[in-house]
Amino acid sequence: MPIRGRLAARMAAKQGAAQQPAEPPAAEPTAAPAPVAAPAEESTDEKMDDLVQLKQLLDDGVLTQEEFDAQKAKVLASM
Repeated sequence: MPIRGRLAARMAAKQGAAQQPAEPPAAEPTAAPAPVAAPAEESTDEKMDDLVQLKQLLDDGVLTQEEFDAQKAKVLASM
């Protein structure tokens, strides 16, 4: 085959390849969602701090005695 013929054949092959639709990209695997951590339990020290803060709010007049007693009962029940 003459050079022009081979050149024309190569160009035709390239054009034909360019006109063919490309393969769709492979679907990338999706990462599994990260596990949701359970809420951390408050330590005893943190619960004691909560009681101290509640007492301070009671002393400052922000909480009534009834509100203080209800919140204190919740904290103590969670210990």
